Amino acid sequence: MELNKIEFILEKYFQGETTIAEENQLKEYFSSSDVAQHLEQYKPIFGYFSLAKEQKSTYEIPLQSKKRNVAWLSIAASAVVLLGIGTYFFVSEKNDTTTVVAQTELGTYNDPEEALKATQKALALLSNNVNVGIESVQYIGEYEQSKNKIFKQ
Repeated sequence: MELNKIEFILEKYFQGETTIAEENQLKEYFSSSDVAQHLEQYKPIFGYFSLAKEQKSTYEIPLQSKKRNVAWLSIAASAVVLLGIGTYFFVSEKNDTTTVVAQTELGTYNDPEEALKATQKALALLSNNVNVGIESVQYIGEYEQSKNKIFKQ
């Protein structure tokens, strides 16, 4: 009867369904000297657990403080941040001077003929875009007329 119980618990053990009490029963059974012949192959598994439990490590792990690494890391991070801020201000200052020059020159012409041509070009572009919009509105007007004919409003 006990052999059948051990085999049943062993099967549950390999399926991962045993409780701690059942695992302790297996450890006790396999640590004893009267283990069944066909279950001898599992004896090293449970024998290893008892041997490993008794082993103690005598190796001491030296604890080192990592303050030095943190200090260098914080110094490097500060340098990167300062470099980034300096680069940003340098580039933005250069862009500000070019936009000021562009804003003062925007829309001013010394030659009246050149100003007339630029104005005509801008008005032609505006006229083309307005014409495209008017064509779209005409389609809507045709749609309204068709709808009114169908629904007789």
